[in-house]
Amino acid sequence: MSPKPAVYAAIDIGASSGRVILGRMSAEGPSLEVVHRFPNGVQEIDGALRWDIDALFEEVLHGLTLARKQADANGERVVSIGVDTWAVDYGLVHDDGALASQPHSYRDSRTAGVVDQVHGVVPFERLYATTGLQFLPFNTVYQLAAEPSLENVQALLIPDLLGFWLTGERRTEITNASTTGVLDASTGNFSGELFEALDIDRKLFPTLIEPGETLGALLPSIAERTGLDPETSVVAVGSHDTASAVAAVPAGVANFAYISSGTWSLVGVELPEPILTPASRAANFTNERGVDGTIRYLRNCGGLWLLQECLRVWGPSVTLERVLAEAAALPAGGPRIDADSDDFIAPDNMPDRVRAAAGEALDSEAAVVRCILDSLAEVYARTLAQAAELSGRPINVVHIVGGGSQNRLLCQLTADATGLPVVAGPVEATALGNVLVQARSDGAPGAGAPGTGATLADLRAAVRSTAQTQNYEPARQTETALT
Repeated sequence: MSPKPAVYAAIDIGASSGRVILGRMSAEGPSLEVVHRFPNGVQEIDGALRWDIDALFEEVLHGLTLARKQADANGERVVSIGVDTWAVDYGLVHDDGALASQPHSYRDSRTAGVVDQVHGVVPFERLYATTGLQFLPFNTVYQLAAEPSLENVQALLIPDLLGFWLTGERRTEITNASTTGVLDASTGNFSGELFEALDIDRKLFPTLIEPGETLGALLPSIAERTGLDPETSVVAVGSHDTASAVAAVPAGVANFAYISSGTWSLVGVELPEPILTPASRAANFTNERGVDGTIRYLRNCGGLWLLQECLRVWGPSVTLERVLAEAAALPAGGPRIDADSDDFIAPDNMPDRVRAAAGEALDSEAAVVRCILDSLAEVYARTLAQAAELSGRPINVVHIVGGGSQNRLLCQLTADATGLPVVAGPVEATALGNVLVQARSDGAPGAGAPGTGATLADLRAAVRSTAQTQNYEPARQTETALT
């Protein structure tokens, strides 16, 4: 009897929702099937904004059960699982595996009083020269400083925590580790110097693991609960969701830029080495690890969180489709806000905050939406111009992936603001990157067998073969590539 065809389960959880997705590989390329969707969001627990990680894990297990059932129905077998989530947040786990508390959210205000404390010990100039990480007040290093105690615990970043609960193995996946503020950008190892200076036990984080390496097999209890084969592997992928998304950018040229557009906008270019110059620090660019040792040189910019929060406040009577159509009909040149401002990080009455920041009358929901999208496009154009200048790498095309690639108005405004062609899609870039790394590790058709030298370019070619994309031409053309 011939073996059942292999499929791959991608657990992809963002700040507002999560999915469990079955990925299939063929000679033509990858395909995805969403088998479970579930909501996510910060909650006030024990007087702080936290993630209900126990509830999320229950959704993960339910999704894996559905994935196994779907695979069984198709005569397939789930051979591996990959986990990606947002970055910087973590759970503290005791030696016996018990979780100390529900993990804090980066949107909690607890780091407000410790940033200066950290910089008093290690000035930001020194932090940046080592880690290459842009300043964000919720970076892991500041969250750790806000902890009342780090005794007798380990810090597991959110995807590593889920991986631990699936396999019993504790590791720290490197793309997410690069967002902690204690990983050396040049060596790709945790910085012993920073651990010592900040009085952090080096054992706080488990050993690093690279995308494509196997974390372990499922725990017997998890295999029994889901019906999956006990030999099903959990494979490290780009566990920072942006790392997986960038791995699946369908670029066919080297000089491309990307915008991973969702709750946040991750805007930048892909480089072979970090840029740790004072100019890069002043521009607040970050050097995060990507799949295959690449550097995601980017800025974490404002995103569709502003629009999502407005829609939440307005309620179901204001639909996204209607308000986008009305916003598109408004004339160009309207008011702008600083979409990067920390003032927009926390939830609560976003429309009024946008109106106040605009300093002009925004007399309709459509005017608020157009202001947000114009402001985001302006941020994207400014950030990409800086990325090209600081890296010395020209930009010929901009790829927008993720949920924002479906926002036709935002994509067109981005093309207009940058003066560059925009390729929008795939929407499910993160899940595709997750699946492709698993498939390459397994030697699946179309992903390159292990050890054959299949590159990111090969994986991106596989995405191009099947991905649905939309092209947007700018209203004005730049004379040359963005430099």
